[in-house]
Amino acid sequence: MVKAIVGGNWGDEGKGKITSLLAAESDIVVRYQGGANAGRTVTGAYGKHALHQLPSGVFNPETVNIIAQGAAPDIVGLFDWLDVTGAAGEPTDPCYVSASAPGAVTC
Repeated sequence: MVKAIVGGNWGDEGKGKITSLLAAESDIVVRYQGGANAGRTVTGAYGKHALHQLPSGVFNPETVNIIAQGAAPDIVGLFDWLDVTGAAGEPTDPCYVSASAPGAVTC
């Protein structure tokens, strides 16, 4: 079954909160738009984290997370965040950036 959460407004309309709830049951979570200035706060087993670039499933080791071509990632900030959370022992894999996104890499 495919579940898609799509918003029609700019700003906080609750997409991140719903996505975070469904991410625990999802095989893949895709962040398809927004830049490093957007995001949401996720609270879970690893504490409270502000996710500005990563999909909501990033703390789920069995969920593949993708930053798609509609997003505009800040690659330096993304790797800094992954370094800090990885050093704290928090799962952040697997996470991929689409080859069509600006600054495309695998993280």
